[in-house]
Amino acid sequence: MSKRKVMIVDDDDVFLEELQGVLSMSGYEVVPFSDGGTALKWAKKEHPDLIMLDIKMDGMDGFQLTKNLKRFQATVRIPVIAMTGHFTQDEHVALMRKCGMETCLKKPFNALDLLTRIEVILSLNGKSKTKGAGWQESK
Repeated sequence: MSKRKVMIVDDDDVFLEELQGVLSMSGYEVVPFSDGGTALKWAKKEHPDLIMLDIKMDGMDGFQLTKNLKRFQATVRIPVIAMTGHFTQDEHVALMRKCGMETCLKKPFNALDLLTRIEVILSLNGKSKTKGAGWQESK
């Protein structure tokens, strides 16, 4: 069985490297990007199983990237997990739903919680376009 492919997009190189390590050690094929434009081009060609992205990035932010991903037939069904250290649930849950994000994790988050959330989303994704937004605060 082939590894599930997870694309992560974050403009914080240290965080990107740490997250890549956690996911790789957990058996995922991880493809990291530090900017939304390059990530969008790659996703349209390679169709990852899951996309994790930072909401607040220079250039194309996470909301813009998700909106663009949901415009294309090749990427519309890929689940998106947003990550943020800046926003709260009340500020952005409506925007998350409108863009098509499955859930949002508040940084810093627990690696085991992240892995559980990924497995749930991948198991639920099936044929459905989106399962609705959720929010997880770190404990």
